[in-house]
Amino acid sequence: MHLNYHFFKFLCPELDNEYRGFELLEAFSQNKNELILAFERDGKEKYIRANLLPANTVIDYPQTFARSLKNNVNLFNQLVGEIVSAVCPFLNERAFYIRFQSGLRLVFKMHGSRSNILLYTDNETTPVLLFRNELKDDFELNFKHFDRSLDLSYEKFITLEGNVSQFLPTLGKVPRDWLKERGYLSAGLQRRWELIIELLDMLDSPIYSIVKESNAYHLTLLPVEESIFQSSSPIAASNAFFKHAVIYSAFEKEKGVLLKAMQEQMRKTEAYINKTSEKLKSMEMDTSPHQLADIIMANLHQIHLQSEEITLYDFYQNREVTFKIKRGTSPQKHAENLYRKGKNRRIELEQLNKNLQDKQNLILALGKHVEELNGIQDFRTLRAYQKHHTLTPNSKSQMEQVPFKRFEIEGFTILVGKSAKSNDEMLRKYTYKEDLWLHAKNVPGSHVIIKAQANRKLPKTVLEKAAELAAYYSKYRTDGLAPVIYTPAKYVRKVKGSAPGAVMVDKESVIMVRPNGPKDD
Repeated sequence: MHLNYHFFKFLCPELDNEYRGFELLEAFSQNKNELILAFERDGKEKYIRANLLPANTVIDYPQTFARSLKNNVNLFNQLVGEIVSAVCPFLNERAFYIRFQSGLRLVFKMHGSRSNILLYTDNETTPVLLFRNELKDDFELNFKHFDRSLDLSYEKFITLEGNVSQFLPTLGKVPRDWLKERGYLSAGLQRRWELIIELLDMLDSPIYSIVKESNAYHLTLLPVEESIFQSSSPIAASNAFFKHAVIYSAFEKEKGVLLKAMQEQMRKTEAYINKTSEKLKSMEMDTSPHQLADIIMANLHQIHLQSEEITLYDFYQNREVTFKIKRGTSPQKHAENLYRKGKNRRIELEQLNKNLQDKQNLILALGKHVEELNGIQDFRTLRAYQKHHTLTPNSKSQMEQVPFKRFEIEGFTILVGKSAKSNDEMLRKYTYKEDLWLHAKNVPGSHVIIKAQANRKLPKTVLEKAAELAAYYSKYRTDGLAPVIYTPAKYVRKVKGSAPGAVMVDKESVIMVRPNGPKDD
């Protein structure tokens, strides 16, 4: 909150009118850098909320405030029961104070990253308590030294050669920027003086505007072309500024982290799609191992046993093709090896095409997420969005890759762990005791979870399909029949120190199934 003396000069009379005669009921903190003061008179409550986060120092004056039932601490206990007698500004200083009838004085020192709240007694010139104790030099601040007497004459200005930092030491960032934008640093002394007079005239006109520049909010007394909020009341302006600088800013930051992470994920996914598409194109243009084997078998009479390279007619693509063979290996054996490679190549092509389709679906899903996020304008909606979507970034600005594959079978959600570590994470974060847990018996494999549904019995067909997935994503994948164990998740526990994916299981049952993947019949 880069404000100058002029702001507090207008603010304090309004605060004095609002809070004079009110009793301080409590002073407490719910966050490290936030102090709440609660006042009451004739059943009417008022609050002062000071957020002294070094990067964003803001005060507002809410009419209501709900204190948390936990994680808070009482502060400035000497002030409880005290009656406000006045709210006063200091002369030419970015600070003000509340004076109580007993003589206690609570000073709000608004010095940017070194802002603090200090308590003085009537007979002490140095503070007896600080809100931010880490600012140890503040214990030496003399109450009488807050007032600054400044000589704002033209003669003094000339003596200082127009040095604005010495002439107006409490001017603040926004007015300084205003001067710089108008060429103050390169102007002559007379032009500098004219700019100072113009600036001071504007600062003495109590019209407050909130603007946003470089993703940061500013409250200024200077006229602006476009403002987010404008008012002649310093209290109303302070309250609006708190909402923007603290609440909206935090919301925009968190939303920005989500969007940035999703856009980065989209970039990586698009790069994968381009790379995979090129690989598929190259593989499809090349003569496949299976076709080479057919060509060899059709030309056995032309191949000598000691050949290391042969050129044959490719009747698939109507051209000659040259390839190497191992000396001493019969053409039939070489063709057999190529047929086996052809089978693997076909599987690879199928997998690449599947991966490509999955990534294209992911791009569409991420695009939808980005569109939804761009439309969210408040924390409540953002929290609901985060709660109901598993594919969201976390607070560390990274995309959370969910640790499972998801399948829908007859309206039931099936989760299949992606790795040993993913199995642990899925069990810890995404599984409830009512869910059904499955795993291939006695071999390494993925954990499988059938998400329970209230008031709906699990069909046997869903259990069987989930078991087939558990067998498929295990060492049993190539077997004809495989045993799979299953039990409610509440009987599955992780033993401290055990290997990733390793668990202890009680009360298990066994089902025999064929290992079938998601696209198998």
